[in-house]
Amino acid sequence: MHPIRIAAGGAAALWVGYAWGAHLWAAASTRRGPASARHIALTFDDGPDAEWTPRIADQLAARGVRATFFLVGRRADTHPASVAAIAAAGHEIASHGWSHRSLWLCGPRRTAEEVLRAQARLAELSGAAPRWFRPPWGMVNAALFGVLRRADLRCVLWSIQPEGLRPRGPETQTRHVLARAHPGAIVNLHDAEGVAGAPGRLAAALPGMIDGLHERGYALTTVGDLLRPMEDGDGHSTRAE
Repeated sequence: MHPIRIAAGGAAALWVGYAWGAHLWAAASTRRGPASARHIALTFDDGPDAEWTPRIADQLAARGVRATFFLVGRRADTHPASVAAIAAAGHEIASHGWSHRSLWLCGPRRTAEEVLRAQARLAELSGAAPRWFRPPWGMVNAALFGVLRRADLRCVLWSIQPEGLRPRGPETQTRHVLARAHPGAIVNLHDAEGVAGAPGRLAAALPGMIDGLHERGYALTTVGDLLRPMEDGDGHSTRAE
């Protein structure tokens, strides 16, 4: 076999191990909370957005809901007042990395920068160091988990996602969440544009989503409150079932 082909094949194998192989470790990531109570955490990715994040926060306030916002460090740096407002409203600040770059495209040094730079700036802006990290698109690599340990962060994914890379209408999103709701669920929502138009669709879906969950007897809370029983050592699993 030609040496160039061998080298290319070796490089490809290394990348698969670094990116895809790391997902074997992602079993240690948190995808849901304890099923012992009818509690659900709403989480919001990709913000802050100067237009849409305040609208989403107003909808939450109107219904007395606290949530967790996974903020992009660079966007938070651009909109510091939005970060302060989120924290002042009683919501939880978490990290979505510095630039929203896929960790599949980041080597170890860039991975550390994405995590640690966002962690430092979000702590500065909110007054408290984030405890949770969510990789963009849920993509991890082999370098990530060591960096998270150094930063005292836990990787938090989700168990319900009404809109991912493909746009889904507001009614479809609401039905998706209500049909899949379960005790301990972590719901992945987007208050800024990763997918074009995502925050507008969410703003239309969110009131019915919240009202429907309340009607079904669910209390809505932050990731921190959802996971507290597990952290207190009651033995409940936080992994997806």
